[in-house]
Amino acid sequence: MARRVLRKYRPLVIGITGSVGKSLTKEAIALVVSRAYFTRKAEGNYNNEIGIPLTIIGAKSGGGSFFCWAVIFCKWLWMMFIPVRYPEVLVLEMGIDRPGDMDYLLSFVPVNIGVVTGVSASHLAFFGSVGNIAKEKGKLMASLPEDGFAILNADDKRAEKMQEKTKAKTITYGFGSEAGLRVDNLLFHREAKRVEGFSFKLNYNGKTIPVRLPKLVARHHIAAALAGAGVAVALRMNLVEIAEALENFEPLPGRLRLLLGREGIILLDDTYNASPVSVLAALDVVKELVAPRKVVILGDMLELGADAKQEHAALALAVIDSGAHIVIMVGEHMRALFEALSTLGFPRKQMLWFPDPMTALQNLKDIIRAEDLILIKGSQSMRMEKITRALLADPSEAATVLCRQSDEWQSRSFVSPAEWTLQNE
Repeated sequence: MARRVLRKYRPLVIGITGSVGKSLTKEAIALVVSRAYFTRKAEGNYNNEIGIPLTIIGAKSGGGSFFCWAVIFCKWLWMMFIPVRYPEVLVLEMGIDRPGDMDYLLSFVPVNIGVVTGVSASHLAFFGSVGNIAKEKGKLMASLPEDGFAILNADDKRAEKMQEKTKAKTITYGFGSEAGLRVDNLLFHREAKRVEGFSFKLNYNGKTIPVRLPKLVARHHIAAALAGAGVAVALRMNLVEIAEALENFEPLPGRLRLLLGREGIILLDDTYNASPVSVLAALDVVKELVAPRKVVILGDMLELGADAKQEHAALALAVIDSGAHIVIMVGEHMRALFEALSTLGFPRKQMLWFPDPMTALQNLKDIIRAEDLILIKGSQSMRMEKITRALLADPSEAATVLCRQSDEWQSRSFVSPAEWTLQNE
C-alpha cells in the first residue's frame, strides 16, 4: 500500500537514521522545511515497518480493531482512485533494532535525502558491535540517488565516514571547523532562576547568520537544529528563513525538557529513553545549569548486552563531574554505577539505589528539597516518567509535557525487564 502511494504521488522523502536524536532531528527538519513545502512528518514513534507505511498513507494505527484497519484500507483506496492533496515532502524516521531492518525499510521507501545523526551503542545486544550498527545505518546512504543529498553529522566520525558510501551530494554539519554547516560563537544564556537558551553564528559556504534557540538547554540538541538547516540548504532555502524557523524549535516530551516541579523544583525530564551517549549528554547539561542543589535520578540503560555492567559503571566520573549532590540509581544494572561511585569515594550518604521506579518514588519525599534541580532519565521500559509526573507542579500538564501519557501506556504497570533475569542467572 505504501509503495503504491509513493509511486502515485512521488513526494520527496527525507529519511533519518542514527543511534540517538532521530525524533528531535525529525522535528527540526519538519519545522524548517514546512516553511517552504507542504510537509508531513512521522508522528510519535512511527519509525518501523508498521509506523512508516502508516505515515506514508497518513493514518494512525488501528490497534486491535478490525474496523479501524478497515477504515485505513478504505482511506488508501480513496487516495489511489481519487486524487488528493498529498504532501510534497515526507520526513520519516528509519528506526532499526536488528540486522536487516534497514534493507526491509529501503525495499519500499525510496529516500531522496538521507540524514545520519550519529552512531553509538544503542541496540548493541542485537548487533554485537558499534561497527555493525554503523554498517546497517550506512545502507541508507548507499541507497541515495546521485541527485539526492546525504546530511551527515561531522562531529561523529562514523557518520562522517559514510560520505564514502554514497553517490549523493553531501552536506556535513557540526561544531568542528571541518563541518560544511558550522556553529561559531556558541553562547548559553542563563541566570540563577532563568534559562534563555543558546545563540550562535551559523556559517555555510562563506555566509553567516545569527541564530537563537531560546527553548533549548542541551548543547547536543543543537545538532538536530543543524541537521534541519542542512536539509533546508539542500532544498535551496535561504539562511534567514532557516534561522527564523529554528527560533521556535523545542525538545519533544521526555527529551531534556525543563519543567516546573512543586515547591520551586526544576525538573530536567529526559525519560523517553537512555543510552550511554544520551546519559552523558544529560549529565553535561546538569553541569551547565545553576541550582542550590542537584539531584540525579538514573534508571537502567537497557539492551546493552554483555557490556551492560561496564557501561553503567563507566558513568561514574561523569556523574561526579556534573556536580550532583544526590545520586539516585534505579534498576539492576545501576548497581554497577553504585559500586563504581563508591570506589571513587563519592559519599555513601549522598547516593541511594532502588530496585524499581515505584520504590524510588515512594522514598523521594524524604530526599528532595524545595528548589532542587532534578534530572530524571532511564530507558523506556524503566518508566521513569512516572517519577517526573509525581513531581510536577501542575500534574494536569502531564499529558502535554511528558512522554507515554496515553491511556494505553498509563494502564501498563512497571514490569521487570527480561534481561534482569538473564543477568542474575
